[in-house]
Amino acid sequence: MTREPAGGGDGTAGSGQQPERGPEPGPSPEAGPGAGAGTETETGTGIGTREVAPDPVWRGLPRALLTLRRLLLVLWMVPLAVATGVLLGVFAGPAWAAFAAVPVALLVWGWPMLGRNWHSWRYAERADDLLIQRGVLWREETVVPYGRMQLVEVESGPLQRKFGLAGLQLHTAAAATDATVPGLDPHEAERLRDRLTELGEARSAGL
Repeated sequence: MTREPAGGGDGTAGSGQQPERGPEPGPSPEAGPGAGAGTETETGTGIGTREVAPDPVWRGLPRALLTLRRLLLVLWMVPLAVATGVLLGVFAGPAWAAFAAVPVALLVWGWPMLGRNWHSWRYAERADDLLIQRGVLWREETVVPYGRMQLVEVESGPLQRKFGLAGLQLHTAAAATDATVPGLDPHEAERLRDRLTELGEARSAGL
């Protein structure tokens, strides 16, 4: 009577050797690269990608505006200094004629201040609003949303037309956000008027 080894007829149990195991199944091709490799992805953390808005492109005012303002300063201060010196010298005495130096001092002080004020004016067109900055001692910034614009006007007086300038007046639903951009080139003022009017109508229709 023959006796079969325990564990079956393949003889593996009695030999003391462990049966060979095949390779572990890997990720299926459909799993994509990196599947099953132990990598973690940031999901459900509540942290999303945020697009950073590009810096606005600032535009300044034409130099002709500075020339016009300095000319007006001279036209006001020089005759005032002459009139003050003559009238005070005749009616109050020569000592009072020294007050004619006051308009001259204002002229000397105002000349560079007008240059700094002109340099401080700038504007930038963004996706949803128009930014306007100005001011030397006290900086001011006005944000005019396109959707609140009701009227955009181009204004040009006799002196402005003489120097090839035009002003842009912006009227909005709130008087506090009304703004003015003075001394623009006429073509730039008309371009801004047409673009801001178009954007304002589009934003108002979307509200």
